[in-house]
Amino acid sequence: MSPRTRTYLLHGGLFLITLITTTMAGAEWMFGRLFIPIEGMKTLGWAEFVEGFNFSIPFLAILTVHEFGHYFTAKANHVRVTLPFYIPLWIGIGQSIGTLGAFIRIKDYINSRQKYFDIGIAGPLAGFALALVVLWYGFTHLPPPEFIFTIHPEYQKWGLDYGRYAYQNLPKDVAPLALGDNLLFNFFKNHVADPARVPHPYEMVHYPYLMAGYLALFFTSLNLIPIGQLDGGHILYALIGRKRFQWVSPILFTAFAFYAGLGVFKPSDFAVPTDEAFYSELGNFGLYIGFLYLAFSRISENRMTSLIITLSVVATQLVVVWVRPDIEGYSGFLAFAFVLGRFLGIYHPETELEEPLNGKRQLLGWLALVVFVLCFSPRPFVY
Repeated sequence: MSPRTRTYLLHGGLFLITLITTTMAGAEWMFGRLFIPIEGMKTLGWAEFVEGFNFSIPFLAILTVHEFGHYFTAKANHVRVTLPFYIPLWIGIGQSIGTLGAFIRIKDYINSRQKYFDIGIAGPLAGFALALVVLWYGFTHLPPPEFIFTIHPEYQKWGLDYGRYAYQNLPKDVAPLALGDNLLFNFFKNHVADPARVPHPYEMVHYPYLMAGYLALFFTSLNLIPIGQLDGGHILYALIGRKRFQWVSPILFTAFAFYAGLGVFKPSDFAVPTDEAFYSELGNFGLYIGFLYLAFSRISENRMTSLIITLSVVATQLVVVWVRPDIEGYSGFLAFAFVLGRFLGIYHPETELEEPLNGKRQLLGWLALVVFVLCFSPRPFVY
């Protein structure tokens, strides 16, 4: 078997496995049940698996268009790249989308701002365009509101006013999930869809096209964060140049990490009745500081500088929530901040050619940052 054949089999096999895992995850979201048998719960079968394609096909289509946007643009710029690697992940207990995404690996040194820009912007804009189509279809083809009774027959006793009663007195281990609004999703919900058919926020996860489109916007926004070697970082680097980007990016990263951890710990958390509880809280606080330090460890070559930045961020978070206890960030972003700061990198590789972008590329670059604003949600998933 030739190396090329093995390569095609690897990429094709990963895609097929990811298609299966996203289909299973999509079916679990749609029907609110699992494929793994659990006592007291009816398991999903083949018929529900087939229905799961309503989620996996549009979602993977957007993901694939995104990655091949990078791939073909890299080829056009004579940069060697791999085909997309898809990462399947199905955990079998719900709360999974069946994949960790996909990526291509660049095999050449990219020597110019313009090439970084072209390759970086092609993926998000291509995927975003298809996401708009999926969202438009999803919001203009909503089933009648009574559809929710096929998922939750127990809601029928309340009728279409179930939202006032269904979520009261839920067990502690049951936390309904709502898709947090962003500007674009909110526009489709309020100006494209039939208001009578828009489901309750806690039930949108059962609508596969809405779920696929929303997740596409969420991942587009993450990719377009203008930090480091994310797609948004490549774009901003090309727009403003190396010197300015190398101090703008760490500032943006610090602001992102600050927001992510805002409210995780509050001064009032330490007002506990026993010494044991106090030391337990203090230990958790120390772990949080260590976690943030690891995220900031590559912001400077000087470890003391990284520690000072970490402690300054934590201290400022405590002051803000002491003055305004109602203000909270989104702790779900902390994991991404850690991966970004520790592994992906806050800074951008230098390029030999520092040529400025032409007018069309500058316009596209600022348009991509507008797309980021439209897709970004401060609280993307609300429990």
